[in-house]
Amino acid sequence: MMEDKFNAVSNTAKLKKRVFSGVQPSGDVQLGNYLGAFKQWVQGQQEKENFFCIVDMHALTVYQEPAKLLEQTKMLAALLFASGIDPNRSTLFVQSQVTAHAEACWILNCMTPIGWLERMTQYKDKSLNQERVSVGLLDYPVLMAGDILLYDTNEVPVGEDQKQHVELSRDIAQRFNRIYGDTFVIPEPVIPEVGARIMGLDNPLIKMSKSHAHIKGHAIRLLDDDKEIERTIKRAVTDSDNVIQFSREPEKAGVNNLLGIYKVITGRTINQVESDFQDARGYGDLKARVSEVVIEELQPIKKKYSEIMDDSSELDRLLIRGAERARSYADPKLMDIKERVGLVLPGNLVK
Repeated sequence: MMEDKFNAVSNTAKLKKRVFSGVQPSGDVQLGNYLGAFKQWVQGQQEKENFFCIVDMHALTVYQEPAKLLEQTKMLAALLFASGIDPNRSTLFVQSQVTAHAEACWILNCMTPIGWLERMTQYKDKSLNQERVSVGLLDYPVLMAGDILLYDTNEVPVGEDQKQHVELSRDIAQRFNRIYGDTFVIPEPVIPEVGARIMGLDNPLIKMSKSHAHIKGHAIRLLDDDKEIERTIKRAVTDSDNVIQFSREPEKAGVNNLLGIYKVITGRTINQVESDFQDARGYGDLKARVSEVVIEELQPIKKKYSEIMDDSSELDRLLIRGAERARSYADPKLMDIKERVGLVLPGNLVK
């Protein structure tokens, strides 16, 4: 019955724009991931055809302890389902379970100028203080291009820090199309107006990050208990003037961040948010109210997460199903790519 329901949805999805989103299974998932990505993904399931990929091969660009990577992959999958990703409407899968991604990456590598990769800002930043960097770190954007292009993706929701990688995917697709004929849809980066950059609570001038989620006071992790959430928000950096309104002034970055979190969760406009705090007695009231809405938002997610993790066989079944569905799109596309570049396919030797 579930497959019949999905097939009916898939038929109508052909008329919808196709969206590809990826997330690495490294570090603790935190509020910035949820508000900046997961929440938008869930809300967009009705209007668009979505592919959500846990990009575990991308995580290997730096060393990962094997058992921990496996655990974090399953935890991330469970959190995505708990956040509202509907397996009857969207395709959620683990990257390494669809081998077309690695194969497409190699073919695209062979037509991507190395200068394109060396100019990537994230590569420059990450390699700056390392004596040795892996080929994978340099090549990360080509694998990302393969992820996107295999699904004839129209839109890629990203933060500003990943926009350059989507633009590289466009360059690679356009170059391939010029050389081998019309093969790839040219994807568009889409940056959400709100929630794309939730900032650190300890430093509102840097993005809230999974890699810094272990630092006390930096982030709210999705699985934090209510008391820890309250303590973290209570310690959030603000300023000294107690004016609760959005502002472009750098010193108001902390207040802007708290108001932004409130705005994304409640779905209210800027004017409505400021009106909600018109009678507040200062930043203590602001932090208390933000704590309330964050706790209320995360409670059902944590409950659903626990239910999913208690039934590992169901999680495995959902991920197997997602990988099979992803392969039904990616494998035919890979065959087209191979044929265009002249690789041997079953049956094409005898013609």
